[in-house]
Amino acid sequence: MTQRRLYNSDHEQFRDMVRRFIATEITPFHSQWEHNGIVPRELWRKAGETGLLGCSIPEQYGGSGADELFNFVLVEELARAGVTGPGFAIHNEMVMPYILAFGTEEQKQHWLPQMVRGEVIGSLGLTEPHAGSDLRNIRTRAVRDGDEYVINGQKTFISNGQLCDVIVLATKTDPDAKGGGISLIIVEASRAGFVRGRKLEKIGLKAQDTSELFFEDVRVPASNLLGPEHGGFKLMMKNLAQERLTQAVRSAVVVETAIDYTLDYAVDRKMFGQTLADFQNTQFKLAELKAEAAVARVFVDHCIEQFRAGELTSTEAAIAKMTLSNLHCKVVDECLQLFGGWGYMWEYPIARAYADARIVRIAGGSNEVMKQIIARKMLEERTSGSI
Repeated sequence: MTQRRLYNSDHEQFRDMVRRFIATEITPFHSQWEHNGIVPRELWRKAGETGLLGCSIPEQYGGSGADELFNFVLVEELARAGVTGPGFAIHNEMVMPYILAFGTEEQKQHWLPQMVRGEVIGSLGLTEPHAGSDLRNIRTRAVRDGDEYVINGQKTFISNGQLCDVIVLATKTDPDAKGGGISLIIVEASRAGFVRGRKLEKIGLKAQDTSELFFEDVRVPASNLLGPEHGGFKLMMKNLAQERLTQAVRSAVVVETAIDYTLDYAVDRKMFGQTLADFQNTQFKLAELKAEAAVARVFVDHCIEQFRAGELTSTEAAIAKMTLSNLHCKVVDECLQLFGGWGYMWEYPIARAYADARIVRIAGGSNEVMKQIIARKMLEERTSGSI
């Protein structure tokens, strides 16, 4: 693997702790969780006790105040182990950052310590049946009624939907306003009128619960508003870069891991009086994939550095997400081919990786949307004469 310089000894000690946690608390049970379509709530409490949740949350809100690299270590090690069950990334990289960045002091004091401890599980309610990548098109409504909002609508494809205790929900508060009049509202799952729909059956990511959510005259205090009223679209655009970077980080590790265990298989697999690795086709294929993975790794680590410096642009995040998700799907497909029939067996990690891979070109904004973002920026720069 390409030599990396991002992480110091503290990060590597944390990595060792994460690996031990995965080996003892996740891997032995993951197959059963895939069958169940959900992980037990107790796993979240154990993760909180171990210090895996909210690493970058400041100490006054229950976290350790560590840098964002600790969260990326967790993402990497879950991906390296082929673990797709616990939706820690949604909780750590999406929900808590919204509350930390845009919440009131009261909201942060109330929610973040519980989320760091794993006592409260967070979910992000953006996607709807008629609004995926086009978030301006959402139909869920929140109507102000005195000191409350009354919420009606539906969400779908929501990770942690069956387990969540709190949802950062995107709603329309003024359909005529610029940007779709979207607001973000914190909704407790205990509110009357909140209904969890069916646990959706997916091609992959089988151990991660994904659900429909329904809101039927759900009343929440106006103080649950997150950030400015009607300003939710801008807030979502700010945080989407982090979400897309997280996906790229995960894809980079899956790519490297798939190549590694395909190489191990090829060296051991005997056929026609030699090993699979002895065939020139195998060598050339693995060499090509290794080269692409090495180049992708350098760019992803560059984006991590840009993110830490507060300089990661939406365009760079889109490039990382699009490029790595395409490579992710390509690598697991071509590696599975080298496994032959065994690659189609669910007991082999490459089969699981293949099933889990397809979502990465859709989630966090489809790759077609990433192309639009990149092309729009190119045209803006050409018009302004900066390129």
